Amino acid sequence: MSEVITALRETVASLHAELTRYGLVAWTAGNVSARVPGQELLVIKPSGVSYDDLSAANMIVCDLDGVVVEGDLSPSSDTAAHAYVYRAMPEVGGVVHTHSTYATAWAARGEAIPCHLTAQADEFGGEIPIGPFALIGGDDIGKGIVATLSGHRSPAVLMRNHGVFTIGKDARAAVKAAVMCEDVARTAHLARVLGQPVPMAQADVDSLYDRYQNVYGQPGR
Repeated sequence: MSEVITALRETVASLHAELTRYGLVAWTAGNVSARVPGQELLVIKPSGVSYDDLSAANMIVCDLDGVVVEGDLSPSSDTAAHAYVYRAMPEVGGVVHTHSTYATAWAARGEAIPCHLTAQADEFGGEIPIGPFALIGGDDIGKGIVATLSGHRSPAVLMRNHGVFTIGKDARAAVKAAVMCEDVARTAHLARVLGQPVPMAQADVDSLYDRYQNVYGQPGR
């Protein structure tokens, strides 16, 4: 199991570079976590550490109550939220949080992002929903994420007045959802500035989602 955790530490550390690469975070905000397969554990970044200083060695291992199991630093302030998601949604293998600019602007408005794009239909299966307001530190954010995304196609939720949380089968999938969420949010904003976006038929959204999720890409990858 130590080999699995070592590999996950490396994966989670490297995935944080994708958040900066795509401009989804500022300073030390944001985080990526991964569930340890077959164990009641997760790997997450330390709190308040510069992205330039993140490494496999300083990733934190916690149990699913958010208690530190391995690591010398304090874990992310969002650890309780991540842990709640893993406890409540066993199918989730990765969680990401960002304050990416355009998506967070929709969150500040308390407004879901309606589906007016084929790319959004592909990835999110419809609107990107808005979640409730919750204070940072406990598991209230996690409860809001689970309540909003349970039974929903979208792997992303806009937590009101806060930012983006995404889930995935693994941490990489959750990072992809965060990248795509910001891309969709930016385009949706610009479309609204230009005028009234054209709606999409639900049957077309359903067809696009099914194709992307079940046909697109290479088999087994």
